[in-house]
Amino acid sequence: TDASGEQQLSFDHFELQKPLEGIDQLGFEFCTPIQAQSLVHTLAGHDVTGKAQTGTGKTAAFLITIINDLLSNPIEEKRYLAEPRALVVAPTRELAIQIASDAAKLTACCDLH
Repeated sequence: TDASGEQQLSFDHFELQKPLEGIDQLGFEFCTPIQAQSLVHTLAGHDVTGKAQTGTGKTAAFLITIINDLLSNPIEEKRYLAEPRALVVAPTRELAIQIASDAAKLTACCDLH
């Protein structure tokens, strides 16, 4: 329970692929409200639309879902360098750089780039 009395959901609650269990190394122990509300649906394969203030963990929520899906569905056939399996579209260059940086941190324990 947090300071406001809200129940906090741990990332351990979700069945994430092993390399994503290193999320706590990034300082994440509990989900933010937007993460808890969205991950329940996105990890089950559903789409969500969410709205929350800057800094509340929206980027981590969708990246965790994408990375977990990529790890859950490894590619068996031959692949070429820089052949994408996921595409994230951002409205500004600055946001794209921030998302790429967050993705690099979240994939540090796995063979995704």
